[in-house]
Amino acid sequence: MSSTANVIDIREVRKTYDEGPAALDGLSLTVRAGEALAVLGPSGSGKSTLLNLVAGLDRPTEGSVTVDGVRVDGLSETGSARFRRERIGMVFQFFNLLDDLTVTDNVLLPSQLVGAGRAQARARAAELLDHLGIARHARAYPGRLSGGERQRVAVARALMNRPALLLADEPTGALDTASGAEVRRLLTELNADGQTILLVTHDLALAEACATRTIELVDGRIVRDVSGHLGGTAGGSVVAR
Repeated sequence: MSSTANVIDIREVRKTYDEGPAALDGLSLTVRAGEALAVLGPSGSGKSTLLNLVAGLDRPTEGSVTVDGVRVDGLSETGSARFRRERIGMVFQFFNLLDDLTVTDNVLLPSQLVGAGRAQARARAAELLDHLGIARHARAYPGRLSGGERQRVAVARALMNRPALLLADEPTGALDTASGAEVRRLLTELNADGQTILLVTHDLALAEACATRTIELVDGRIVRDVSGHLGGTAGGSVVAR
């Protein structure tokens, strides 16, 4: 994919649930490869709905959603699941790690779902754990790690299949201040290495540190769209692609 290609192309999307007001109301949005877009807004503004539509977890009532060249709003349930496995990495507020699997086995899960070769997958997992600074925990279980370390494991898992897009849903929401700062640095480094990121957050410090562009949603509409880093950048490098 070229550096100028749109990884996300949303056109005139409207999403309603039952008889309530529109969660998204005629929203159009493009995100280019290499951008780190932060989506801000109050509760009920449509942030989670937007994330779910991009991930193919929900469908618009009207309009189209194209991600990495695929019309995700037209996929079957099976097709959507395959699309997420192959093209999307997802990081959640509460990590969603499996406590009965080691760190390495948690990271390997996406590769197993797409049928990747075992040796190649284990090499990729080891590479990610090394570059994310958690290789020493490869054989540990998630319950023995700090919140920041668990989120790094979750990021490694999300990057396992080299996704075109990394979705991060409140990735610092369950972390203390120090761990949150670690995750901010990590996401900034990932984007500096070329990873396209869509970040949904209430954490203004996270948006200021990580985002190359920020939008604000109110009542399902974009009311602000600001390009450029709002804060500083972090040094270092991780293997995102």
